[in-house]
Amino acid sequence: MNGMEVEPPVVIGVVGTHSTGKSTFLARLAHDLRAQGVQVATVADLGEEAQRRGLPMLFNHTWASTLWFITRGISQELEAWPHADVVLVDRAAPDALGYYLAALEYRRKDPDATALAYLETLVRGHSRHYSLIFRTTLDPTIPIGSQKVRDGDREFRMLADRNVDRVMRELDIPHEVLRANNHDNALARAADFASGLLAFQ
Repeated sequence: MNGMEVEPPVVIGVVGTHSTGKSTFLARLAHDLRAQGVQVATVADLGEEAQRRGLPMLFNHTWASTLWFITRGISQELEAWPHADVVLVDRAAPDALGYYLAALEYRRKDPDATALAYLETLVRGHSRHYSLIFRTTLDPTIPIGSQKVRDGDREFRMLADRNVDRVMRELDIPHEVLRANNHDNALARAADFASGLLAFQ
């Protein structure tokens, strides 16, 4: 139990810049797992909720809005823990930190070292609860999706891609790369991984 009152389920997260297939990948994975009789809960991208609440996001991200994304996401993950065998997280905690660094770089601002260290400690500490994280990669030839309102700024999209990767590397968070042309293999890998862990629980 590792001192926790609730045994964590298998938690699979995805991080990466926008319009790189995160939500589609997780929807397919949820379908595949449910077809195997696995109880799945999903934690959705918080972007729409942040918009409703009037929080700054994308290249306007602030330290406070980043903290909201991280803690709100963690809260929703913990709420799902007791009710599922597998929890799928669209934009795991490191994602918000990557977007914050991208926003600062976009605005040509330096982060406050103490404030940044706080976010890094929070993200690093929580990330040990993810069983598996996939990081999507940006393929600039694939257009931004049109299913919902999305930011079309190509520079910021590239900065987000680079800074999410930076966070994963600098905080030494284990992850696997999810390339646009390799979703089928990654789906099989994730499903087998989850099934393997569940078999030992």
